[in-house]
Amino acid sequence: MKPKRITDDLDRLLDLLPLAVQQALATPNSREQLLEVVLDLGRVPEARYPGRALALGEQCLTRDDLQTTVDRLGQFGADNRAGIERTLHRISAIRNRQREVVGLTCRVGRAVFGTVAMVRDLLDSGQSLLLMGRPGVGKTTALREIARVLADDLQRRVVVIDTSNEIAGDGDIPHPAIGRARRMQVSLPEQQHQVMIEAVENHMPEVIVIDEIGTELEAQAARTIAERGVQLVATAHGNALPNLIKNPTLSDLVGGIQAVTLGDEEARRRRTQKTVLERAAEPTFPVAVEINTRNRWSIHADVAATVDQLLRGQLPRPQLRELDSDGSVRLVDAQPSRSSSPRPALAAVPLPDPKAPSPRAAPPAQDPAEAISAERSDQRALQVLCCGITPQLVDEAIRRHGWPVRWVDDLNEADVVLSIRKGLGHQPTLRRQARESRVPVLVIKSDTLPQVERALERLLARRAGPQDQLSHSESQDGDQEDALAALEECRLAVEKVVLPYGRPVELLPRSEQVRQMQVDLVTRYRLSSDVFGQAEQQRLRVYPP
Repeated sequence: MKPKRITDDLDRLLDLLPLAVQQALATPNSREQLLEVVLDLGRVPEARYPGRALALGEQCLTRDDLQTTVDRLGQFGADNRAGIERTLHRISAIRNRQREVVGLTCRVGRAVFGTVAMVRDLLDSGQSLLLMGRPGVGKTTALREIARVLADDLQRRVVVIDTSNEIAGDGDIPHPAIGRARRMQVSLPEQQHQVMIEAVENHMPEVIVIDEIGTELEAQAARTIAERGVQLVATAHGNALPNLIKNPTLSDLVGGIQAVTLGDEEARRRRTQKTVLERAAEPTFPVAVEINTRNRWSIHADVAATVDQLLRGQLPRPQLRELDSDGSVRLVDAQPSRSSSPRPALAAVPLPDPKAPSPRAAPPAQDPAEAISAERSDQRALQVLCCGITPQLVDEAIRRHGWPVRWVDDLNEADVVLSIRKGLGHQPTLRRQARESRVPVLVIKSDTLPQVERALERLLARRAGPQDQLSHSESQDGDQEDALAALEECRLAVEKVVLPYGRPVELLPRSEQVRQMQVDLVTRYRLSSDVFGQAEQQRLRVYPP
């Protein structure tokens, strides 16, 4: 059986829209997978679907058309959102400086049954669960069904904190999609954290479901609730864990980050600089899920271990799960994380057939000639070793463009190392091995999809030309970025440790040319320094005044 999808009275939403829009969306094909309808003053109305948008007619929307729609909707809340009673549809307003409505975003609300199978085993564990993903990927839809399963199937006392009536619909009676779960509405968005605490103190819930944790007060309230033994299921702004770690407002959800000064011996053992970033506390949410697409989720069953790996420049390996068309869950990559921490059992998730092809391998071909061609094609794929870059971003870029690229874990298999700025600074051994093996290094500014796409496109274009040109160019880029990282390391050591605390700091091993640049920088601060170590381990020690 395919997962059952229920659209909540789409006609009730379309009846509120201008007549020309209703006529344009009259056919069943135009309504299939409809995400939202956008109405902007002076523009042609637009229907949005996954990955595309469609103009509805040729006439621009007039002020009368817009005002008629607003009058049918009724009153907007403090968050500029309105709804239709006992449906999951949401209408958001855009206002001008005079507070007049000049645009409407009409989001289609659906209750989808079947997606909870992706995390059914995690719900049984009783651990708090955090969902992340880009807007429109289905976070709220998943949250709604999780609330129903926890309340109906697992017989838990569930309270939904519904700030914008998006989870359980508009009106005083919750939508049947949340089952027996109770719903608490929030009069003002800025009071969401207060309602979260009130739910714990007054209604004795076993589980609290929250949509869109976005402020520091809400993050603090979530930690308070978790410390009282209540299971949390929530969504947060951010596509993936690395985004959450970089967000100073929400980083506490995954344990928070603090700067720590290591001792000399510990810094040598880690082969890193003395001032490093480490996790400050246990995560509020021990388990996190990145919703890559509606049918593909990445599971971080040990958030603490994943955060520690990211802060040390290592590559975490989340478990990838896909929902097949028949409603079963398939493990795309069942390879465990490098952490030794125990993971929850996956009894509810069927393992793939051992005879099935590996997700990374080329699909089997019927004709032997086609099989040989596919094997050669896989051999010609550009093999990339990621340093400080989320592998899921590389996977997504490859899927989008169909590029002959795959990422590897072993430097011996890599054609190129792709790193973020300062990424190789946390892994001097990898940098040295890449230089000795003459593996080119390409450094990008940040761990984002556009940066990764541009880097892969550049690598593929260079690969089509002479190989020596690639190696020479990329090694020059790597040397420049290495020098910049060394100077930044030296500056931070001086300004964060040497001057304020009066302690000497030993920097990472660098080449003679780069060490001289660091000496020049130290001299500008009117400080002294000296070189320690032998051969490739020579490094600079900076002394206080």
